[in-house]
Amino acid sequence: MSYTEAKTRYAALGVDTEKALKVCAAKAISIHCWQGDDVVGFDNKDGGAGNGIQTTGNYPGRARSFEELKADFLKAASLIPGKKRINLHACYAVFKPENSWVDRNKIEYKHFAPWVQFAKENHLGIDFNPTVFSHPMVKDGLTLSSPDKTVRRFWIDHCIASRRIAERIGEELNDQVLNNVWIPDGFKDVPADRFGPRMRLKAALDEIFAESCPHVIDSVESKFFAIGVESYTAGSNEFYMSYAAQHPGVYNLLDAGHFHPSEYISDKIPALLCFFDKVPLHVTRPVHWDSDHVVNYTDEIQEICKEIVRCGALDKVLVGLDFFDASINRVAAWVIGTRAFEEALLNALLQPDEEMKRLQDEGNFTKKMMLMEQAKMMPLSDVWEEYCRRQGVPGDERWFAQIEHYEKDVQLKRL
Repeated sequence: MSYTEAKTRYAALGVDTEKALKVCAAKAISIHCWQGDDVVGFDNKDGGAGNGIQTTGNYPGRARSFEELKADFLKAASLIPGKKRINLHACYAVFKPENSWVDRNKIEYKHFAPWVQFAKENHLGIDFNPTVFSHPMVKDGLTLSSPDKTVRRFWIDHCIASRRIAERIGEELNDQVLNNVWIPDGFKDVPADRFGPRMRLKAALDEIFAESCPHVIDSVESKFFAIGVESYTAGSNEFYMSYAAQHPGVYNLLDAGHFHPSEYISDKIPALLCFFDKVPLHVTRPVHWDSDHVVNYTDEIQEICKEIVRCGALDKVLVGLDFFDASINRVAAWVIGTRAFEEALLNALLQPDEEMKRLQDEGNFTKKMMLMEQAKMMPLSDVWEEYCRRQGVPGDERWFAQIEHYEKDVQLKRL
């Protein structure tokens, strides 16, 4: 079927494919830099992730420097349609001869100015994250909730420095920068004190967010549990939700992999939109106890996108990706995951939502179900290929040949 025929079929359901194409192209997706190098970063003298985070796999060709990571990101971006941002972690500070190494509590904007120049050259937005893991100052698995004042002070200073960097980035790009705080704090076994760590965390956050940063959108990222903290996490969803509710300008970021397997964040998005003007989102794919597999075109990814569109929240839901897989080609992982989300978003924009809402309000649940099922069989692939054609990227699997050439000509020569 051609795009013209697909357009006619969608029109019969009251769906304007031309509008969907324009809206999809305008929605910025924040693509995470850390997929390209296994969350290693540039500031870790020990050269690897750890102390709260881990990546599995040893596929060849990992980016080892700022220049290599930039090249890999651009290669991925050239195969992904739509508007893009780059999501940075503080551990990706660029230390050049004129910017000698400093520890995380001493980082400044100058260490990220090369990233801003890169963003300007390639028409990218930027989002930011303090890196509160993979560091010797993670003591007994704790950072901002630690009973050790020296540990807390180090990480508070790091988070304050990160907010100031995000503010300056926003000033330079004339943009709003999402600055997201995630910490690994928790306990493997049942704790004797659940209250104390959270009160220390609350006090630390109050200090971190005290300074006005008008170009920054602040968020805190909750998690249900992780490897090594199976029994308790200080930054739970209930804790951060309550904190955000009492602190205007701070938002609870939802990560698709950070909840119980029976929970779905697609249902949480419309609930939060009743009370918050923004909902930051990390799109990832949970598999059992691991939260960060490469995004695929799954049912839940589709439902997440449908809720964003149905709620009229494309400008309110801030979408970032968060996965890291070192068992496959890392550039291909970026492309596969981001294209999967874009496919789901385009599909959501092609749903006959107004008609289905009307049927629901009228209590005509039978016809609503029929229409929902019919929408699943519509020619999305033809509209997707037209979308990619207009964006100047391959619409089918032919993009992968470019990855194979890039791997052979560039990545494998890094060995």
